[in-house]
Amino acid sequence: MNTATSTHTHTVLRAEGFSCPSCVGKIEKQVGRLRGVTRVSVKFASSRIEVDHDPAITGVAELVAAVSKAGYRSAPSAF
Repeated sequence: MNTATSTHTHTVLRAEGFSCPSCVGKIEKQVGRLRGVTRVSVKFASSRIEVDHDPAITGVAELVAAVSKAGYRSAPSAF
């Protein structure tokens, strides 16, 4: 799900492979390093990753790749 506001977009990803709350920090740190990302919030209980970012700088593919680099799988969420 993407919601555009000015030059930033709110993207929601669904993640797989969460096993503990420390996973949250790993993902937030990795995704937060990307240029254009202004906010990352990982919801452990629902396996949701919410990211505010500038799509002209960082697209959904880069967000998914960053989650993968942290050791987890993710995909854009329709809800």
